Amino acid sequence: MGKIKSFTIYIISIVGLTLLVLLSGACNQNLSMASVEPQSIESKPKNLAATSPTNRQIEEAQKLIDKNPNVPNGYNSLTVAYIHSARETGDFSLNSKAETAVGRALELEPENLTAQKLKTSLMLTFHRFAEALEAATHLQAKYPQDAFIYGVLTDANVELGNYKEAIDAAQKMVDLRPNMESYARVSYVRSLHGDPKGAIEAMQTAAKIADPMDKEPQAWCLVHLGDEFFKIGNYAEAEKQYDTALNVFPNYHFALAGKGRARVAQNDFESAVKFLTESNNRVPNVENVILLGDVYTKTGKSDEANKQYELAQFIEQKFGNIDQRRLALLWTDRDTKLDEALEIAKREHETRKDIFTADIYAWCLYKKGQFQEAKSAITEAMRLKTKDARIFYHAGMIEKSLGNTKEAKRLLQAALQTNPFFDILQSDNAKSALQEIK
Repeated sequence: MGKIKSFTIYIISIVGLTLLVLLSGACNQNLSMASVEPQSIESKPKNLAATSPTNRQIEEAQKLIDKNPNVPNGYNSLTVAYIHSARETGDFSLNSKAETAVGRALELEPENLTAQKLKTSLMLTFHRFAEALEAATHLQAKYPQDAFIYGVLTDANVELGNYKEAIDAAQKMVDLRPNMESYARVSYVRSLHGDPKGAIEAMQTAAKIADPMDKEPQAWCLVHLGDEFFKIGNYAEAEKQYDTALNVFPNYHFALAGKGRARVAQNDFESAVKFLTESNNRVPNVENVILLGDVYTKTGKSDEANKQYELAQFIEQKFGNIDQRRLALLWTDRDTKLDEALEIAKREHETRKDIFTADIYAWCLYKKGQFQEAKSAITEAMRLKTKDARIFYHAGMIEKSLGNTKEAKRLLQAALQTNPFFDILQSDNAKSALQEIK
């Protein structure tokens, strides 16, 4: 990883919108994203109480617009407020309102730098990664000392699988402006490159230096800190971070979901159902809906499980027009609609070469019996040496299908040693496969 792995935890800076929107919501689409058509700028988010700080931000921005309707500043402020609100509430439609607002700012002043940067951030939110990369590259040529722009470059390159370019952009950002968002980014970059200790260290720092007046970003950092502990099988510490996040920002849907995962990993299925249901009641998230279905499957409640799986498919097919990779994984894990799953995975893989897309593509190929093609795709997924139990598991099963028992055993053991409960159902399959090899 070059310098990024050795510098003093610093890395990249940006106002924080790009990273927090991208990593919090990009791969976990919600039922509320149904309304993606542009909305009137004046309407307020339905999920916020009238006294909430974010709602007040929206009201203040609207006052600026009312006072100076032909000046872009008010529209830029409204864009920021909508993005913040979308992250807090999980109401993806608010990002469309943000896009409408920033579009108006650019109509008034096409070269307005703040508006241009916000627009590139929203391109990432809507998974227009190549478009974001092109726009940010253009801005970087004009404003080479702007840290925000390097954040967009980093995020877009990560999602497209251009990891060297992402690291180069990240290194430039650390030289410009390290802050809370910088530490959060280094955590993600380090995690991708197989450095969980460094990822945890960076996210701990991010949470510590978060603005005490803005609770949600701090809670977000704590949730992702918990996720890093969860990835390496430290479930007690993961749950501790989720609890802290809930103390900082009560009823935070990401933290409730984290609690549910931690309870699953510790075989407390009754509590897991409680927390996952509460999270989904606040923000119906496909990942959590599927996990709830898996808990019901594990506990023999097939009818309840099928209802959750059907809900997940409904959300993704009806509203998941941005990214359906999780739907492909659901179908493949359950050995159903394998042709459709492969079609989704292949389409995604053609446009983005990140390791997680390659992993899902490999798994779909494996389930279709295309073992050599699966081997090629999983090799691509493993190229950063990411310590991801699911990737190890998929790789082990592919090697087993090819008769490479020694390598299959090594990879399946790596999956279960890294995170024994990486998936409530698939981890059982990994154990069974390992027993067959023995």
